[in-house]
Amino acid sequence: MSMALVHARVTRRSFLLGSAGVATGMLAGCSTAPRPTLAVAPQPVETSIFASMYGEKPDELYPLPAIPYERIEPRFRRQMVPNPTGERPGILVVDTANHFLYLTYDGGQAMRYGVGLGRAGFEWEGRGEIQYKRQWPRWTPPDEMVARQPELDPYSIANGGMEPGLNNPLGARALYIFQNGEDTLYRIHGSPEWWTIGKSVSSGCVRMINQDVVDLYDRVPNGTPIVVTNLLGPRPVV
Repeated sequence: MSMALVHARVTRRSFLLGSAGVATGMLAGCSTAPRPTLAVAPQPVETSIFASMYGEKPDELYPLPAIPYERIEPRFRRQMVPNPTGERPGILVVDTANHFLYLTYDGGQAMRYGVGLGRAGFEWEGRGEIQYKRQWPRWTPPDEMVARQPELDPYSIANGGMEPGLNNPLGARALYIFQNGEDTLYRIHGSPEWWTIGKSVSSGCVRMINQDVVDLYDRVPNGTPIVVTNLLGPRPVV
């Protein structure tokens, strides 16, 4: 069967599977990136599916605008795929080689999201867990980041950080990664800068489209294990 035919048979259910949590980044000082001047050429899409996924969310504390999903590479849009990670169900896997985040499910499946990652020098790999989650979090860049970028001083820890909102670099949701009981200062979080998905531009954060991080937030409980790794290379050990 051709890949085109397989794609044509993907159902709305396979894209939107489940809204319940799975039972069972990334520095906190995430920076912004300039908006590109060149648009990605529109691609053929399942219009009704993606319009629903990435449409407006007026019921949010800060209503989210629709995302122009036509300008995002199709592979970076949320979709259910065969699980390539080798991890058991209920695990988050960030594939740094391909800019994907997977949430693994039973039946050899995984929900895949496109993500933006850190620039060279800010990457982190390892195993940890989601210690806790926040809706519409405050942004408090670490002191080390403020030292590099003094213009961020108004949002420093000492000054209480940046208020939540549409322009906050942590976006609509944040998931806080701990390792061996210690805060790594790495986060999975939303971002208003949808055009950075699939790129390495942040100060280490795993950034997601706001609509995608809202979806992920609702699927994973506190304590969810996470692996940040290059799926093309050796895996981090426990």
